[in-house]
Amino acid sequence: MEAVVDATGLEKAYGETVALSGASLSVERGEVFALIGPNGAGKTTLVRALTGTTVPDAGTAHVLGTPATEVERGRLGVLPQAFSPPDRLSARELLTYYAGLYDDARDPEAVLADVGLVDTGDTWYENLSGGQKRRVCVGSTLVNDPDVLVLDEPTTGIDPAGRRTVWRLIEELAASGTTVLLTTHDMAEAERLADRVGLLADGEIVAQGTPGDLVAEHGGSSRLTIRTDANPEAFGDLEYPVCRAKRGRSGVASGEAIVVREITPAEIGTVVDYLDDRNVEYTGLSWTEPDLEDVYLALADRTERERTDRLEAAVADQGEQTHARAGETR
Repeated sequence: MEAVVDATGLEKAYGETVALSGASLSVERGEVFALIGPNGAGKTTLVRALTGTTVPDAGTAHVLGTPATEVERGRLGVLPQAFSPPDRLSARELLTYYAGLYDDARDPEAVLADVGLVDTGDTWYENLSGGQKRRVCVGSTLVNDPDVLVLDEPTTGIDPAGRRTVWRLIEELAASGTTVLLTTHDMAEAERLADRVGLLADGEIVAQGTPGDLVAEHGGSSRLTIRTDANPEAFGDLEYPVCRAKRGRSGVASGEAIVVREITPAEIGTVVDYLDDRNVEYTGLSWTEPDLEDVYLALADRTERERTDRLEAAVADQGEQTHARAGETR
């Protein structure tokens, strides 16, 4: 199947700051592709290159078979991270205004219904909640019934109910043939919506695939988290790999839990017996499978280590060259 969005070897630098360093991806018709990555990885620059609002220094970007800078704008729907419509227009007036920019626009009332804002359609934009404002912005990208929808963190600031409304809308659009490219920091969002996910780090996509394939390849093993103040040495002869929980993972702070890895639900009883036999006190057990967040953390950590190794190698090489030049001058 021919790619609707296609990028090969995109590079972009702003002075000495490298935003993209060879990013490549392709997205097929009706596919939802989620782009994830840490802040500063180049996601927004990549989105701009794919929508023709930034010209890359090298590489090519095509949308709907046309160079991204030349694609017919009416066939695109683009929601940037920062988007500030006039405050003193209502949600209905804003969507009516944006619809008026196109010859064959959708009914603004239908778009209001799509984003779940019919009851607040007459409220000024400045008086809407943060989540409602973001839904109006999502709606503004739909008035032209785009073939390709590009959403840069579409559900930022939206409450759980509003987020589900937007998710269902994206799923329905993809099912009808709309191609969707979105960036997100919400791993649950990416896991639910995306047919494929790409992790962008240091300006290039370091891994991509279905959420299931990425989890299987990079997510690690299942784990049992034991809430306990016991010393890890108490688990020294347990037959499974054991480590302390890291701060921010497993819902506990460092030092408050032990993580037992590579364990199935059927084997949890073995660990419980182990604890009871050794009188190890604990306040809770929770078993979890690896997910996309584990993939994100593992790949981001690997990329950071590789970057550190490259920097150290460059410093060492520079030192050797300096030493050699000093020797030549003596």
